[in-house]
Amino acid sequence: MRYLMILILVSMVAVLSCTPAPKAEAEDGPIETSENLPLDAAYEPGTWIENWDMALKTAQETGRTVLVNFTGSDWCSWCIRLSGEVFTKKEFQVYAAENLVLLKLDFPRNIAQSPELKKQNNDLQRQFEIQGYPTIVLVDAEGKEIGRTGYREGGAIPYVQHLQEIIAP
Repeated sequence: MRYLMILILVSMVAVLSCTPAPKAEAEDGPIETSENLPLDAAYEPGTWIENWDMALKTAQETGRTVLVNFTGSDWCSWCIRLSGEVFTKKEFQVYAAENLVLLKLDFPRNIAQSPELKKQNNDLQRQFEIQGYPTIVLVDAEGKEIGRTGYREGGAIPYVQHLQEIIAP
C-alpha cells in the first residue's frame, strides 16, 4: 500500500510538472509590467530583449545567432530552473555576450505585456510550433531555425557546450 501511494505521488508530480504551451492568452489582472524596446534602440550584448525584429536586425549586423527563449517566466518551474541554473551564471553570460543575441518571448501569468508584445509572442509561438516551456530555439539572422533545445541538467558550462554543438555541428 505504501509503495502504491509513493507511485501515485511520483506520477502526480511528474504530470503536474509538465508545462504545455497555452492555447490562448489569458487576460487576468496583471501585477507587474514588461517593457518592449523600440527597434531603433541599441542592443546591449548579453542582455535579454523582447523584440523579434530588433533581434534579427542585431543578428544581421553582428553575425550572431539568436537564442529565442520561449518561457513562462513567472509560473513554469523548468523555465525558472533554466534561468537560475544557466542564464544567470557567469559562464553563460560571457558566452552569450560574445556570441548570441538573447530574445525572451515570455508567456507570463502575472506580468503585464502590451497587446503588440502578446501578439508578437503568440505569432512566433505558432510559427515555431512551440508545444511546451521552456523551449529554446536557435535561429540565424534571417530567422531560420538552426536547432532547438530546452532545460538540461548540469549547469551553465555543459549548456554552453550543448549550444555550441547545435550552432556549429
